[in-house]
Amino acid sequence: MRLFLVRHGESLGNIDERAYRQFGDHNVPLTQWGYRQALEAGGMIAAYLQAVPSSGLGKLHIWYSPFLRTRQSKDAVLEALPASVVGDIREDYLLREQDFGLFTEIYDHAERKQKFPEEFEKWARLRSNSGKFYARPPDGESRADVAQRVRLFLQTVMRDAENDDYNVVIVGHGVTNRAVEMNFLQHPVEWFERSDNPGNADITLIEGTRSQGYASILLHRAADRLPGQEGELRDVHGADVTLAPRLGR
Repeated sequence: MRLFLVRHGESLGNIDERAYRQFGDHNVPLTQWGYRQALEAGGMIAAYLQAVPSSGLGKLHIWYSPFLRTRQSKDAVLEALPASVVGDIREDYLLREQDFGLFTEIYDHAERKQKFPEEFEKWARLRSNSGKFYARPPDGESRADVAQRVRLFLQTVMRDAENDDYNVVIVGHGVTNRAVEMNFLQHPVEWFERSDNPGNADITLIEGTRSQGYASILLHRAADRLPGQEGELRDVHGADVTLAPRLGR
């Protein structure tokens, strides 16, 4: 059994947080660079599968988050994969990004504290007393909440996996994909606290059998922008969309 965990490619929100205010977290699109990253990820999966003996190669079962940036990344991955290796393609809302509640559009701690002082102080106390994994942002989800819903998703995956020749691609988000890895490999909370989100369009591969166990590796690290490329391919992929001018607060 193989699980290819693909984080979405670079989104407009990854290079300018104003995108979350303009589009809403669920509707932030990829940049052109991000689509290229996801294409490369799909090509890497295709190359990996070519090296697998055909007797042990089942079709890929593609799962993806309903957010726009993951749907676009899924399209790029599929564009790079031979149609002959692709099985069913399904969306699951359980793979969505962590809900940061009141903090969804604000990534700067100082701005969060200024705009929601009481809520920020309560959240900060929870992080200090209980740890990042359990602390819920106001009106949002903790990482523990994400891990719990991802465990429900994995029950579907394992129910569908009738034998060990079962190959899955999950196109998700940083926290969500880490939660998949944590649950599937039965890592402790400490592992989640110490680990970092994968980079945009990175691929983590979980591979093994039920009898012998499973292990994970970072199969692919997506190319970062090189010096001099900071301004390249920053436009939105697939639509003529630009960021609105910054509004007064």
